[in-house]
Amino acid sequence: MDYAENILGTIGNTPLVKLNKLTEELPCLVLAKYETFNPGNSVKDRMALQMVEDAEADGRLQPGGTIVEGTSGNTGMGLALAAIVKGYKMICVTTDKQSKEKIDILKAVGSEVHVCPTDVAPDDPRSYYSTARRLGEKTPNAWYVNQYDNPSNAKGHYLSTGPEIWEQTAGKVTHFVVGVGTGGTISGVGKYLKEQNPNVKVWGVDTYGSVFKKYHETGVFDENEIYPYITEGIGEDILPENVDFDIIDGFTKVTDKDAAVYTQRLAKEEGMFLGNSAGAAIKGVLQLSDHFGKDDVVVVLFHDHGSRYVGKMFNDDWMRAQGFID
Repeated sequence: MDYAENILGTIGNTPLVKLNKLTEELPCLVLAKYETFNPGNSVKDRMALQMVEDAEADGRLQPGGTIVEGTSGNTGMGLALAAIVKGYKMICVTTDKQSKEKIDILKAVGSEVHVCPTDVAPDDPRSYYSTARRLGEKTPNAWYVNQYDNPSNAKGHYLSTGPEIWEQTAGKVTHFVVGVGTGGTISGVGKYLKEQNPNVKVWGVDTYGSVFKKYHETGVFDENEIYPYITEGIGEDILPENVDFDIIDGFTKVTDKDAAVYTQRLAKEEGMFLGNSAGAAIKGVLQLSDHFGKDDVVVVLFHDHGSRYVGKMFNDDWMRAQGFID
């Protein structure tokens, strides 16, 4: 018989799927690393389990303890699955810009959820960074995960996502494109791929209102780059320790409108019902078209599932209210 011991055993080994209609003008082969096949429907299941297991191994997470994390939703889901199987409590701290579906899903798997304002500085005591840290300190027997600076985040992708992409492309991958938030995915995968072939190009997809692109190009952390944006799951107003800028060859920025429109187009033209960051990622690939040749194999990673965005990017009334469609 072939079965997993528990739901955590189904994490990883997600498929590569060819893009067809949206990429027909490109000279290269574009393959999606389709991470919604993970049990929590996102790439974050990988690093969530890695962070939990590493914290268990070195004693930061004790039996019967409480896991506390600030999350836009997906990392919280991955941590919650691990908490259920391993017997921990889960406290998630998120922001009021996240979709209602994400918050409801976290509650559905037994997490306690705190919602904080988005439009405050990271060091403001009301921010989700500060709130998560404070809850981690005051909750008995708690472990504050801090996915932004936790090295197990990138490690999880170095050990699983990167090797899978290399093996699935038979070592022919030439470009890796992915949205950047905590930096764990791009840094872990990028490190592994460049160790196999230093010529692999690693591109990050950023959003307007985030600091990554300008910082990578100039070394300047420009607070004037920071303003509220709608796109979920990518971009930051801080510099997470997990973002290894030396591994990243460049960034391209995608607008909120393009990210939302292309999220819908992936569903309607490719049959790929995916999250908001996937729309940003495929638009980023199209914006980078001048960097690709006919023999190139471009892998773009799609983070999460469309079910988390039914009330937003897949709701035409919401799209009209944002001015994204007529």
